[in-house]
Amino acid sequence: MTGEEMVALSKKHIIFEWAAQGAVDPIPVARAEGVYFWTPEGKRFLDFNSQLMCVNIGHGDPRVVRAIERQLETLCYVTPGGMTAEPRARLGARLAEIAPGDINVFFFTNGGAEAVENAIKIARAHTGRPKILVRYRSYHGATAAAMAATGEPRAWSQAPVPGFVHVTDWYHGVQRDPDSAEQALRHLEETIQLEGPQTIAAVLLESVTGTNGILIPPDGYMQGVRALCDRYGILMIADEVMSGFGRTGKWFAIEHWGVVPDLMTMAKGLTSAYVPLGAVGMRQAIADTFRDKPFPGGLTYSGHPVACAAALATIGVYEEDRLIDRARERGALMARLLADLAGRHPSVGAVRSIGLFGIVELVRNRQTREPMAPFNGTSPEMAALGRFFRQEGLFTFVRWNYFFTNPPLTITEAELREGFAIIDRGLTVADQAVKA
Repeated sequence: MTGEEMVALSKKHIIFEWAAQGAVDPIPVARAEGVYFWTPEGKRFLDFNSQLMCVNIGHGDPRVVRAIERQLETLCYVTPGGMTAEPRARLGARLAEIAPGDINVFFFTNGGAEAVENAIKIARAHTGRPKILVRYRSYHGATAAAMAATGEPRAWSQAPVPGFVHVTDWYHGVQRDPDSAEQALRHLEETIQLEGPQTIAAVLLESVTGTNGILIPPDGYMQGVRALCDRYGILMIADEVMSGFGRTGKWFAIEHWGVVPDLMTMAKGLTSAYVPLGAVGMRQAIADTFRDKPFPGGLTYSGHPVACAAALATIGVYEEDRLIDRARERGALMARLLADLAGRHPSVGAVRSIGLFGIVELVRNRQTREPMAPFNGTSPEMAALGRFFRQEGLFTFVRWNYFFTNPPLTITEAELREGFAIIDRGLTVADQAVKA
């Protein structure tokens, strides 16, 4: 099938997510390998966003492909209720080995949004409390409770769901106050007191804010949230769907601050998105809640044997190829390349990264910090930059006034520099819009 035929059929019969369908112009993809993918006509793209921040081990790793094939030949499916299978049993034990602290029990889901849904259910069932505290600059998924927890504009169209209280966090623009963590923690504690601690089941937060700007919490913030949760008997839920599995140079981003959450959601890098799988990890005391009373959830494909086999193989690749260490090492180089862009392009208002989790924010004026596109909007310059990246064979997300640098953890130095060379040329477009 040609790329044109693929696009035509897809636009006729498929709804594309988060887009006005008339404006969608999808890239037809025929095959992928490593950090690259190709159209049917042979145009090559450097995948600088790991697709949806998920293909952490790169495309088409044969070790994971073979594991999927072997499982398909052996056992395709067993019910998650009243049965188990070897890959499901082994994956639970394997995740207990790599999860922070004493998180050692897991409920498997189909993806990240369902992991968040079930983490919320678990928190409410364990505490007997209804409310969940969440942050405005957040994205947790597109299912009902996950979207209600989300604080960014994609949640605006949904009718309010009771039980969610949004708070601001430590980030207040490109230039952060030195005591921003303390201010945010004071606001969080005040909200807890005003809402009533006895009514709050959990605080849910991304360990590193992903889609809304790669916002890396300052030292003291996560530790402070943990202390507040302990003080008021509230559970801490860390959303690691995007930041987990090596993306930040640790197995899980929360480990950078030495904090152990009570519940932790994961997906994406769990199987490197080769097949769908998510999970909620929990501490033993929470799991014990359901020893004598029913667990309040279930999914037909929970712990699917093929997905669990893929996850086991993917974890093996992380370890065999030292990808967690490589993300930290390549991340140091990426931080230098980002700083170089900021030093040479007046349109770059800020760069942020942790491991291979990075972003470039563009501004029209560095003094006023006027963004290159408005909040929840676009601009001719950002649209032109997106077209340039596509023309030059660089795939990444361009959103509002920023774009991401989130390549697979397997990326080489040469491949990383290849991507930044394209970005360097593209930023000349944005530079022309900078006001003196």
